[in-house]
Amino acid sequence: MPETSGANILLRRARRLRKLTGDDRLQSQSEIDQQNMTASEILSVALVRPMEIMLQDPSIFFVNLYTGYFYGVFYTFFEVFPLVFPPFYDFNLGQTGLAFLLCLIGVIVALLIYFAYVYFYMVPDNINNGFREQEHRLVPAVIGSCLLPVGLFMFAWTADSNIHWSVPLVGVGIFVIGHFWTMQSLFIYLPFSYPKYAASLFAGNSVWRSATAGASIVFARPLFINLGVHKGVTLLAGLSVVGIFGTLALYVFGKRLRARSKFAES
Repeated sequence: MPETSGANILLRRARRLRKLTGDDRLQSQSEIDQQNMTASEILSVALVRPMEIMLQDPSIFFVNLYTGYFYGVFYTFFEVFPLVFPPFYDFNLGQTGLAFLLCLIGVIVALLIYFAYVYFYMVPDNINNGFREQEHRLVPAVIGSCLLPVGLFMFAWTADSNIHWSVPLVGVGIFVIGHFWTMQSLFIYLPFSYPKYAASLFAGNSVWRSATAGASIVFARPLFINLGVHKGVTLLAGLSVVGIFGTLALYVFGKRLRARSKFAES
């Protein structure tokens, strides 16, 4: 793929010119800036800046909090499946493992629909109307945020020995579809809105999501054992509903938030 970072394009151009001319005075602005940076400044940019942006920009704070949350919910499946399918449906270890294939099926379905959305709508829209404001790319996230609690509620309320095992797994598939659309849309929104700090944003988000996923494995089993599978998953689904309002707020008020942010670009 072609390089899109202006700083990196100029850096490569400066390297080519130095090689052609042998003149080491030819440097890009990024090289000049980095020459004067101390080790503590480099460390600060790498470790402190992602947290600084997150705490000072409400849009980034919401994206990190929300993606970390439903990423962690996804990892609770590793704890809740053994509490549902063996006792309720007499699944053995192998059959319980096969139940996770619904996550793969959900991703494939989400990917195919998303490709169709990009090919039949986004590409023609960009050609005819040009690049619209960044919030226009949040439409899949709005739909996906609604699917997240739908899938969880369906799993929570149908995980019962009197209901066929395929029904709660359909809920898992719906959740995974919503998960994919929401994360994909938000991760496109970030670099378009904050191109200068995209690397720092993704680094901070990755740390946040990974930490949440690790913590979810710790609290998931006690949660489901103490509350029960039905109430435990219902609690996670109820918290997911809050994300719908947050995503809608980002879609409606995102432009105003970007205008106030010192990190974003219009």
